[in-house]
Amino acid sequence: MPIVHSAQVWWFPANFLPMTTTIATLLEGALEGRRLLEHPFYRRWEAGELKDGELKGYAEQYRYFEANLPVFLAELAARLPEGAAQTAVADNLRDEVASPSHLDLFESFAAAFGATDAAISPAMSALVDEYRAVLNEGDVAAIAGLLAYEAQGAAIADSKADGLRRHYGADQVATKFWDVHGTIEADHATWTMDGLASLNGDAQVISLGARRIADAWWNFLTEREELAAA
Repeated sequence: MPIVHSAQVWWFPANFLPMTTTIATLLEGALEGRRLLEHPFYRRWEAGELKDGELKGYAEQYRYFEANLPVFLAELAARLPEGAAQTAVADNLRDEVASPSHLDLFESFAAAFGATDAAISPAMSALVDEYRAVLNEGDVAAIAGLLAYEAQGAAIADSKADGLRRHYGADQVATKFWDVHGTIEADHATWTMDGLASLNGDAQVISLGARRIADAWWNFLTEREELAAA
């Protein structure tokens, strides 16, 4: 069942249990002012207003996150006890690394816009560090942080793919990474929500874990805006 807030769509299980209802409320609070499709960078992407080189630079940095995500998921899955949370994370990891891996699909997007090797930027370095930080804080914080992006992922991916096709001359090879995520991220959000609910975690830990990752993603997009304006 989609829940719509302006341009953003989140996907949650159709039949909420009390704990998932609580998590949905906590997530809404954590994402207040941090819904990524409301960021000026993504609004410009959607409108076809990105300048030459912006997609190249974005791809060069996003690659670091995409390479780190399977590591994050593998470490989290390995330490979770058997149950819904471990299954959710393991299934997410399976999708990431199944051939062709999501990193391989991402490289097709990156190549289409001339991405080369580049040093990690301060904001992307901070984003990767935040995923490590919530992992170190415990299972509940880690899964809440994962949910902060996964709950937005399908709408973000669909928006990116549509913008790439309409405004930036991308073919189906270049958009496949985003097209795939537009299809599977709804499942990832549902799995992650159910897994987090099964842990019956502290509300403050859930809120803070989600907000840390939401802030880090927002700051990464703000860095893209600042570089474009320089």
